[in-house]
Amino acid sequence: MGKARPGRARHLTRGRSVNWKRSSLRTGSTLIAAVIAALVSISISLLFLLQVAAEREDRDAARADAAIDRVFFMIRKDRLPPELSNRQDETMVQVVDSRGRVVSASESLAGRPPMATFVPPPGQRVRIERTLCPPNGLTGCMDVKATAVTDRMSPAPQNHMIIYTATPHHPWYGSLGMLLLAGAASTMATALASAGIYWMVTKTLAPMNAIRTELAEITATNLDRRVPVPKHQELRLMAETVNATLDRLQNAVDQLRRFTSEASHDLRSPITAMRTHLEEALLYPEDTDWPRLTTEVLSGVERQQAIVTDLLTLSRLDSGLPLYREPTDLARLVEAELGRRPPARVGIVRKLGEGVIVDCDRLRITRLLTNLLDNAERHATGQITVTVRFQDSSAVLEVADDGEGVPPEHREKIFERFTRLEASRSRDPAGTGLGLPICRDIAKAHHGTLALEDSDHGARFVLYLPRAGHFPQEPECAPEPHDPATLR
Repeated sequence: MGKARPGRARHLTRGRSVNWKRSSLRTGSTLIAAVIAALVSISISLLFLLQVAAEREDRDAARADAAIDRVFFMIRKDRLPPELSNRQDETMVQVVDSRGRVVSASESLAGRPPMATFVPPPGQRVRIERTLCPPNGLTGCMDVKATAVTDRMSPAPQNHMIIYTATPHHPWYGSLGMLLLAGAASTMATALASAGIYWMVTKTLAPMNAIRTELAEITATNLDRRVPVPKHQELRLMAETVNATLDRLQNAVDQLRRFTSEASHDLRSPITAMRTHLEEALLYPEDTDWPRLTTEVLSGVERQQAIVTDLLTLSRLDSGLPLYREPTDLARLVEAELGRRPPARVGIVRKLGEGVIVDCDRLRITRLLTNLLDNAERHATGQITVTVRFQDSSAVLEVADDGEGVPPEHREKIFERFTRLEASRSRDPAGTGLGLPICRDIAKAHHGTLALEDSDHGARFVLYLPRAGHFPQEPECAPEPHDPATLR
């Protein structure tokens, strides 16, 4: 076997670390819960062990004090026997006189030397305590107390006696049994808490897994599917947001499909007509009126060019390219555009207010105005009215005609791409159905609105644009090169 290369080893190590960092929420939550549960359990166990040990020490101290009191009473009554009966409390007692002789002791210490040699200072029941491992004559570590007893009738030092008591010394955790019990309880509590958190997180994440599974199965061919909505409030809000996003996505895809289908149809129709004319001309060249054929083919090419131009304009608007905005006097822009237009078949009435300043892309607003004027000229009977004015914080541009108008139920439909009403088809068979949608997209790009509003007669298109100084801030950008073909 060959040796692993250092680079590969480092790569594997990095992979393991990345996988650890990308551990699941369920695993991470369980680990955190286990650590917290372990810390809490250990803390409670330590407090429990310390409390048990303290109670045991207090109990042993009370037993030693009781033994000292019994012996002290016997000394005062001069009834101290050579041997003291052992009690069940495991307290060992010795009485030593001032010469170091054992004058009385528990049965298990009979005939043995003093268990300790330290002596408390003289005084009435002065006591000191030490831990000896072990005391003389005993085994194991024990807490030994030495209590000096003075004869009140003869306070001379030679009449002093010392009462030694020995009780078992217990470690801080009380006993090995209690330590094992506390450890088992802590382990069980940690395991139960970890299992509970794991189960709870798994149950909580189950709806998220269902949402993820459903999202993974949704494709462009089945956008009508929606993710399940769980009962938990936070997850419910997330699922509802996802479904709302899917709704918008489905609408966008449906609109794109309709747009593609209609664009293909409108592009295919003039191509088919031109192909038919050209094939007939090639079959019968002598019988072909070539000037007329050229005119017809050129008309089809112009229609295709108009469709492609409008499609490019819509593509630029949909891509969200930044606008080249500059302060513009809306009335002067309208006046200049009206001056460039060829004479119309109907009269144009100007109602242009002064000082209506907007921050706009002049070329795109000019394209919007041109489309509205072309639409009005197709439908007007004798007059078009162009108005520029202020309304609150908005600049308003109106283009109204005195034609037959648009039915209320079709006022929004005419802004859909490739939508052409019967009246439009009869007046302009070569139209693309993209002029008004382009106008509305230009208005939206300027954070404005374009709508068909009520009028006494004819159609009245109203554009609302933010006045200069009210336009939302956007990053500065260099002037965008414009293709004249896409603007005219």
